Order: sequence, then structure tokens, then C-alpha cells
Amino acid sequence: MAGPLEGFRIIDFTTMVSGPVATMMLADQGADVIKIEPPGGEYMRKTGVQHRGMPSGFLSCNRNKRSLSVDLKRTEGLEVVKKLAANADVLVQNFRPGAIERMGLGEDVIRRLQPKIIYVSISGFGETGPYSGQRVYDPIIQAISGLADIQRDRESGQPKMVRTVIPDKTTSVTAAQAITAALLNRERTGEGQHVRLAMLDTMIAFLWPEGMSGLNFVGNEVDPGRAQMGLDLVFQTLDGYITAAAVADSEWAGLCRALRRDELIADPKYKTPADRSRNQTERRQMITDELAKWKSDEILDRLKGEDVPCAPILDRWSVLEDEQVRENEVVEIHDHPILGQVRQPRPAARFDRTPAKVATLAPFLGADNSEILSEAGCSTEDIERLERDGVFYREEL
Repeated sequence: MAGPLEGFRIIDFTTMVSGPVATMMLADQGADVIKIEPPGGEYMRKTGVQHRGMPSGFLSCNRNKRSLSVDLKRTEGLEVVKKLAANADVLVQNFRPGAIERMGLGEDVIRRLQPKIIYVSISGFGETGPYSGQRVYDPIIQAISGLADIQRDRESGQPKMVRTVIPDKTTSVTAAQAITAALLNRERTGEGQHVRLAMLDTMIAFLWPEGMSGLNFVGNEVDPGRAQMGLDLVFQTLDGYITAAAVADSEWAGLCRALRRDELIADPKYKTPADRSRNQTERRQMITDELAKWKSDEILDRLKGEDVPCAPILDRWSVLEDEQVRENEVVEIHDHPILGQVRQPRPAARFDRTPAKVATLAPFLGADNSEILSEAGCSTEDIERLERDGVFYREEL
């Protein structure tokens, strides 16, 4: 069975993470994604751990796509890409504002070729404003969106970055959802549209529900840090680290029983959620001290027996062996003729009638030139000439 987006073609000019992961999600769901790259390949092909010519980061952002490597400064290359766009449903780009227009592929050009196309522009800060022309990477958005402040060390007060590219990947998910919504609207109305999203906008919206909700009521704001949920619930045990969270009254009572501190259930300092919030520093220290007396497996069994949310804190190797991860079949191993066995997570969303899947791994640069150029109407002789003349490039393996 095919995925839910089978039959939709996406022209993908995106680089790095935010755009490529968005289009990869759509490719997982069956869309035909043609990744357009310059002859040298995009930056992610040049960084990270390399295995037999394939960078690990690129591999994990570009599966299920086809690769076309073209010099867009050459007229013949640009014209082929325009032909592809004329028969596409979506075009996605995440260059700095103004760059795609200078390349000759702005929305006005593409929409004349394909009036119903969904044209998607992903940027760091938006297309106008004082920051719009700046280069941007994930840490810049963490800094400006408030995420680094949310991660601030509670003792030193120093802001901290999250050690994974949260703004990039949150923008990916937002973009994939927005593209699907725009396609749904087109199915209903017959109209294409331009979808614009900025990493900054995406991240502020993502953080708002708990990280910034103290700013909701104008004139009655409270310190967002005080209103914020999400303490650093990392507790050291005798032999490792665990997490546990007691929010509801029943969970608090269960935690106390698990720790053999039943007298704290009715303690006025902790009796209600409001009491526990007011005294959270003292409460956190008490829990820290008590959990330090136990071995991880022993206290986790007791906490689970009391229906208290809890888990061991796993290192990344241990994630692969976790019984729930195995039960969910989250991580798959694929055989590749060049790369050997490759481990990848399956698409997270499961469709019972139109399953998403990892059909192919990330392509080598220009690997699909011939197939894609043939679809654009080029003869075998034309393809050989265009590659010989450097208009299109194929990586030799």
C-alpha cells in the first residue's frame, strides 16, 4: 500500500535541517520529493561523520528523496528545474530572503508555470525586519526566542542552550503540517498559496503554553519563570539517575508512600498542588535527598507500584535496548548496497490504511539525475551531454 501523500510531487531546495526534515516527513508519507542541490552538494553533505561517502547527518534528514544536482547559473539547468516545477504540487525553499528571486525561481516565476503550486518559504526571522537578512542557526533562535532563558541554571542564573536543534526540528514539524494543510485546502478550493514561516515565530509559539504563559494577561503578568512548569526532574540514586513527577494529589501520595515518608502526604506545606508549588524548592530538595538512598531499579518498582510517573534516565545506547522502544519497533535496520546496514527511526505516525515507511535511504549526490531528467523530457543523449558539460553533476561512487 502507498503512503497518504502518494501522487504529490515536491521540489525541495532546502538545506541543513529545518527544511530537509520537513520534506523528509512528507516523503516518508509517500510524496515524491526531488532534492535540488548544487554540483558540490548542500552543506550537510560536507559535515559530520562520513561512512562510505554518506554523512550521518545528511542521511538522517533526507531519506525517501531523489537527488538532482544542477548548476542553476546555467540556463539549461534553470530551464529543466522550471519544467519540473511546472508539474509539481509544492516548492519548498529556506534560503535567506531575496535569494530565491535572484536565482530566477521566485514565486511570481513559478506561479506562472504552475498556478496551483504550494510555494513554501522557511526563514530564520521572517522576510522583513531588522534581523531578516542575517545568517541564522539554531542557537541564535534559542537565544532570541526565550528558550535559553527557560533553560537558565537555577543556581548560577546562567542561560543555557538545549543540546539538540529544537528550533530547527520544531520548524520542520510545523512546516510539514502547514504544507499538508495547504494541500488539503487546494483539494477543496483548487487554489495554491504561499506559505511562509520563520523559525523565530515557530519557536515562540512552541514555548508559549507553559514557558511563557505568565505573560498571557496584559497588565496582570507574572514572572514567566515562576509560572513555568517543568523543573529539571533529574534525580541521582545510589547507582544511576532517574526521573519522577508527582503532579496530582494521588501521585504525591504515591511518591510519599514509595519513599516511606507517609507523614508528608498531609503535611500543610505539600497538601495541595498550590502548597507544593509555593514550597517547590524545599520539596525538590527533600525528594532529591530521599531518592539518593535507593537503587534505581528498586525505587522505580516502588514508584510504578504507586502509579507515579517515573523512568530511568537512559544513555543513547540504552535507548536502543529499551523494552518499550523495542515493542514499538521505533528503530529499524535497513540493508544498503553501499552503506551496509543502516539504523533509522521509522516514521512516527502510523497509518493503518496508507502506511508511511522508509522506502529508500538518503540519495548520493545526483544519483537520480537520469531518471528525473528523463521525466522532464530530456533524451539519453541530452542527459549525457548536460552532465559532460557540467550543467548536472553526479557523484561517482
